[in-house]
Parts: sequence; C-alpha cells; structure tokens
Amino acid sequence: MMKKLLLLLCLSSAFIVKAQDNKDADAAKADNDTIGPWTKKGNASLLFNQSTFDNWLAGGENNISGNVGLNYDINYKKNDWTWDNKLIASYGIVKTKTSSFAKKTDDRLEINSVLGKKASDRWFYSAFVNFKTQFTKGYQYSKDENGAEVRDEYTNFLSPAYLYAGLGMLYKRDDNFKINLSPVASKFTFVDSKYTLPDEAYFGVKEGDWMRYELGFNASVYYKLDVIANVTFENILNLYSNYLEDPQNVDIDYQLNIVMKINRYLTTNLMFQTIYDDNAYKGFQVRQVFGVAANYGF
Repeated sequence: MMKKLLLLLCLSSAFIVKAQDNKDADAAKADNDTIGPWTKKGNASLLFNQSTFDNWLAGGENNISGNVGLNYDINYKKNDWTWDNKLIASYGIVKTKTSSFAKKTDDRLEINSVLGKKASDRWFYSAFVNFKTQFTKGYQYSKDENGAEVRDEYTNFLSPAYLYAGLGMLYKRDDNFKINLSPVASKFTFVDSKYTLPDEAYFGVKEGDWMRYELGFNASVYYKLDVIANVTFENILNLYSNYLEDPQNVDIDYQLNIVMKINRYLTTNLMFQTIYDDNAYKGFQVRQVFGVAANYGF
C-alpha cells in the first residue's frame, strides 16, 4: 500500500510539473517589495459579522463574530540558492446570545521554510522545516445536570504543536508553484503532559509523555493562480506517511484560500481547510470561513 501511495504521488507530481512546464510562467506581481535578493509580500485581513433577530418567526439567534488573519512571504533567491518562508496566522471568535462563552472559530499559527540548492533548471536539493500550533486555549463543551453549558480545557499554546523537518527535492517553477518531496522527514508532536490520556488518545502521545516522534515521507504542494480577473485561488497541500507505524494512514492537510477583490481594501474571502490525522481524530476535520474582509497589503 505504501509503495502504491508513493508511486501515485510521484506520478501525480510529475504530471503536474509537466503540465506547468508547458505553460508560460506568470509575470511577477508589481506589488512585491524587492530588496536585493529578497522578495517580501504580505496581507492582513479582518472579517466581521453580526446578526440580530427580533420577533423573527423564521428563527435565528443573535450573534457577533470576527476573524483576523496574516499571510506573509519572505523569499530569497541568489545564484544557485533559494529560500522560501511563509507565515500564516489567524484567530477568530463567535459569541451567540444563548451561549455562556465566546467560542473560537479559528486559531492557527504556521511557519514554513524551504531552503533549496539548484540541481537543474527548476529542481533543487532541499531542506524544509514546518511548525504548527495555536495561540490560545481550546475547550470541549457539554451540558451539566442542570442544562447549563460547561467547558473543559483540552488544548493550549504549544499543546499540541507539530514540527516537521526533512531532506528531499524541490521543484520550483516560480513563487506561485512549488512541489517539495522529502522521503526522509521527521515529525514531532509536542503536548503538555497534563492533558495526555490513556491509549494514546491525546494526539497519539502516550500518557505521561510530552512528545511523539515519527519518521516518514512528506510531500507539500503550493499552487496560487488567478482564475479570472481579481479572483485568486491559493492551494496548500501537505501529506505525511509514518514509516514506523501504519504507513497507509496518510496525514492530510489541505487549505484553500479564495480571494475575490472588490477594490483596493475590500475583498470577499473564502477560507477552507480539511485535516485528516488519525492520531488526533478518526475522521476529517473541516473548517470554513466566508465573509467580506478589510485588507491591507504590505
């Protein structure tokens, strides 16, 4: 099963590379901030939503929600070397009239860094590091015997935290299309030992421990394209298979960010993410945020 998976992934990557090679490379965007070999570009956004109902027979619940986000790239290219760095941070909450607590709708911090040394025209020997965690505490919600809403702390900053690192090969057409394949990649899962549960039920970490180590295969794909005028699709896919345990259970993390530009400062944003990691949850985790956002590019 593992061999079939790796073969399928390699064939798919080769097909995508070939298809992209047959296209003209997109022109670099004029709003990139270029200083010597460095290119910097970022965007900060704010989504806000409020719904109010008064004697509304069709039903509804008063609520207020907001989401802030930051997407920032710092890339380096000189001679045979390339170094791409991306920071993604976002946080969102919602408060409804009947809930006792404001609840998170989004909470993520991710840093990705890939260093490449040219091997041929568009292929590079690569080393990568990826780090993921959240900013604040997360809770599991339930009802007590009186029907009141209660919550139990379940996660926190750096619990869990994921660190990936590995060596491999990078295909880079430009800053908008990259594939990194790492057949030797380590994955570290860090947690606060006070949360751990029996039977490795807490993100795969054994009870009383604070870390889980895995060695496996990692693949990441980044593809950003302008579908039509003022509509941009950003796709980020990460796959990981653990050689040491159940290699057929591939971890999947896919993100889709759609930005539809209204004017210089306003956009309609759709953020979709799905995660499959059987050590955290036996099924797909899905997150979606949609709304009109105020944006600031820098």
